[in-house]
Amino acid sequence: MIEWLSDIADKPFFEFSIILGFAAILAMLGQLLKQPLIVMFIALGILLGPSAFDLVKSKENIHLLAEIGIAVLLFIVGLKLDLRIIKSVGRIALLTGLGQVFFTSLVGYFIGLGLGFSSLHSFYIAVALTFSSTIIIVKLLSDKKEIDSLHGQIAIGFLIVQDIVVILVMIILSAIGKQGEQSLTYDIIKTLLSGLLLLGVALAAMKWVIPRLSRFLAKSQELLTLFAIAWAVTLASVGELMGFSGEVGAFLAGVSLASSEFKDVISSRLVSLRDFLLLFFFVNLGSELDLSVIGSQLNAAIIFSLFVLIGNPIIVLIIMGRMGYRKRTSFLAGLTVAQISEFSLIFAGLGLAVGHLTDEIVGLITLVGLITIGISTYLILYSYNIYEFISPALRIFEKKTPDKEEFSNENGKGEFDIIIFGVGRFGKEIALILDEFPEFNYLGVDFDPENIKKLRAQNKQVVYGDIEDPEILEQIPFHTSKCIINTISDVEQSKHLMKALKRTHYKGQIILTAEKDRDYELLNECGADKVIQLYPLAARNFYNDYFKKIIPNLK
Repeated sequence: MIEWLSDIADKPFFEFSIILGFAAILAMLGQLLKQPLIVMFIALGILLGPSAFDLVKSKENIHLLAEIGIAVLLFIVGLKLDLRIIKSVGRIALLTGLGQVFFTSLVGYFIGLGLGFSSLHSFYIAVALTFSSTIIIVKLLSDKKEIDSLHGQIAIGFLIVQDIVVILVMIILSAIGKQGEQSLTYDIIKTLLSGLLLLGVALAAMKWVIPRLSRFLAKSQELLTLFAIAWAVTLASVGELMGFSGEVGAFLAGVSLASSEFKDVISSRLVSLRDFLLLFFFVNLGSELDLSVIGSQLNAAIIFSLFVLIGNPIIVLIIMGRMGYRKRTSFLAGLTVAQISEFSLIFAGLGLAVGHLTDEIVGLITLVGLITIGISTYLILYSYNIYEFISPALRIFEKKTPDKEEFSNENGKGEFDIIIFGVGRFGKEIALILDEFPEFNYLGVDFDPENIKKLRAQNKQVVYGDIEDPEILEQIPFHTSKCIINTISDVEQSKHLMKALKRTHYKGQIILTAEKDRDYELLNECGADKVIQLYPLAARNFYNDYFKKIIPNLK
C-alpha cells in the first residue's frame, strides 16, 4: 500500500491529493480526540515525511505554498493592527521581548553547560530556545479571537521584537564565514538601512497610494482580494531581498492597509485561504524533521522543554509584573513564549552548515521544538482554565497595586444602574440608546484597549476588562447595578459570567445574547432573566421601524 502511494506521489497532482486526503482524515481524528488542528498537521508532516511514509516529493512546491500561507497570515494580522496600538504597547513589547531573549539565553546556556554540552553547543541551544513561533501563536490567538485583547497585543508586540532579533542573529551567523570584520559590519548596517527603507515604502503607500487605489479596486471585490494577496506577497518578497524575513514584509503590507475602509472585507475573504495554505506550512515543517538522530537526546530534550514551557512564561511574568501589569495579563502573554520557533530549527541548520553543530545537537533542538509546540498549543487553548487553577500562586508576580492597566480603574469608580459587557457593534448601539435616558447611569466593559480609548474620547463611561477573567467582578462596581447586559454571544463566556454572578448572589436583572437557537436554549437554562437572539431581534426591529409603515403602500 505504501509503495503504491509512493509511486503515484511522484506526480505532483496525485501527491497533493494524498496530502489533502490524509489531512482531512487526521483533522477528523483530531476533532474526535479534541486535539487542535495545528498539532495534527505537524503530525501529518512527520507521517508523510522521510521519518515515516516518505510521500512528500514536491518539496519546493509545498515550501512555496507554505511561504504564501505565512505571508497571508501575517498580512491579515497587519490588517488588524492599528499603528496607535503599536504606540500604546511599544515600550512593554520592546522591554519584554529583549528581556525574555536575554534571560532565556543566559539561563539556557548554563543549563546546557550543566548537562555536559560544550560552550559553543550550549550557546546555540540557548539562543534557539529564545525564539517563539509568531505563526503558530498568531493562528491560535486569531482562533480564540484574542488578537485585539491587551495580552494579545502585547504578545504580538514582543513576538515581532523576537523576529527582529532572530533576523539580526541570522545575519551575524551567515556572515561568520565571510572574510574580515568589515563584511559583518557592512551586512548589519545594510540590513538596518533596508529595514528603514521597507518601512518607509509601507508608510508612503499607506498615506498616498492605498487610499486612492483601494477605492478603485473596491468596485470589484475579486479585484480587491487579488490586489491584497499580490501586495502581501510582493512586500514579503521585497523584505526577503532586503535581508529580512518574508513575515516582516507581509506584516508591513497589512499595516499599510490597516487604515483602509475595506480592510474588514479583505480580511474576511482571506481567512479561508489562510487556513488552507497554512496546512502546507505545517506539512512542510513536519516533513523536514528527521527523527532518526534524536533518540539519544531524549533526557536533555525533556529538561530543555520544561525550561521553555515553564521558565519562559515565568520570565515574562516577572518582567511584566515589575512593570505594573496584572498577573492575568502577564500570564496569558507569557504562555505565548512557551514553545520554540521554526526559526530555531533554521538557526540550528545554519549552525550545522558552518560546522558549529552536529546532527545530534540539531536533532535535540528539533525534539524540543516538537515537544514544546505540541504542549504549548494546549496551554494556550486552555489558558483560562489553567489560570483559574493556579491564579493564587501567581500573586508573587504582581505588584500590590498594578498601575499599568489604567483602563481598569480610571472610570470604574462610582455607582452604575446598568453594566454592559462588550461595547462592540451591538453593545455600542445599546449605549447610544441609553444616552437618550440621562436618568440611567451605565458602565461599559470591553477587552479591546483601542476601542476603550475611542469610546472615552466620546465621553463614554468604559473600563478595561475580560469577561473570562475570574476576577473581573472585583474590578467593577456591579453590586449596586440593577441590570447587567452581556452582548458577547459566546455561550461559554456567558456561562462563566453567570457562575461568577451567582457566587456573589447578584440580585439584579441579567440579560445575555445568543446567535444560534441551541445557544438560546442553553443560556435560558442558565437562569438568565432574558436571552436576546440577535437575528430575530434585528428582524423584529426592521418590521416595527420600517416594514410595517410601508406595507399599506405595497398593497
